[in-house]
Amino acid sequence: MRASTVGGSPHRASATTPAPITVAPVPDLPDAPFHEPAASTFDTQPIVGIDEALSLDSTTDDDGELRARQARQHEAAAEVLADRGDWRRAYQHLRAAMALVHLGDTPPVRVPEQLRREVDRLRRERAEAREQSRRDSLTATWNRRYLDEQLSTLRDEQHTSVCVALVDVDHFKLVNDGYGHAVGDAVLRGLVGLMRSEIDALVPDGFCARYGGEEFALVLPGVSREDAIAACERIRARIEGNDWSAVAPDLTVTVSLGFGCLDLTATAETTASVSSGLLDHVDELLYVAKRTGRNALAYRDSAGEVRLAGPASGRRGVAAVARTVGGAARRGRARR
Repeated sequence: MRASTVGGSPHRASATTPAPITVAPVPDLPDAPFHEPAASTFDTQPIVGIDEALSLDSTTDDDGELRARQARQHEAAAEVLADRGDWRRAYQHLRAAMALVHLGDTPPVRVPEQLRREVDRLRRERAEAREQSRRDSLTATWNRRYLDEQLSTLRDEQHTSVCVALVDVDHFKLVNDGYGHAVGDAVLRGLVGLMRSEIDALVPDGFCARYGGEEFALVLPGVSREDAIAACERIRARIEGNDWSAVAPDLTVTVSLGFGCLDLTATAETTASVSSGLLDHVDELLYVAKRTGRNALAYRDSAGEVRLAGPASGRRGVAAVARTVGGAARRGRARR
């Protein structure tokens, strides 16, 4: 069947220091993991003249004065590093100075304008790197890392419930084999556009994430179970009815979905277990949708019985397939 269904000068560390001090390099301060650019021209060689400047006899100063002197020595270290072009370590020392300022009534630290500009640039770089690490490069939607992070913080965002669907393209291998991978990539991008439009219309906090390969996760927090099922069924029908001829002649695409919801106020699960527990449950239902004919949405009703939504609701053998799901392995299922 060709019409395949597929689913400057150095600064001294202290004004009273009579001569430059040569000591061992200072280790980097603890910080969150930093995303380095692909290529860096910054000098990251050890810098001398800092370690001794950071050493103070705390028994001769009160806490406030000690913090003030430490903050200004971190500032001096930052200026030295900035003059050497080592902006990342300069940023770390500046952060340490600011942290000391916020501990009490320590006088504000003067921030050199050049260093301030570079810190702003580094912040932008870091934000961009963080964003890119959570985006799927092919479809421009969110990726699995973002999905796991969001599912683990749902209670922190004060959501009472969350509904999740896993969407898998039916017979996707036939697209890549019959039309080429470029067409397959175009199909995945088209699917994301269709799914996101439905999600955005229902709930602003919802999102679509590429789960892996031709599989996607739809996350709908704070939506009733009935509304979420209806939205996912609309997505299935819209994909089936979409005109894919602009992508490739005689091309049709369908998807299968597994659906589940979690009451965050009733469950005893920790937020860390929400991702794995809920997704495994939904994955089992996706397996049912695949084994019972594809192009369907599988879910459990209020009594716990597995059902198919929409036109697929009349299919037979759903209960029998559902009984085999519990013993099926999470990996290695033939879904294509």
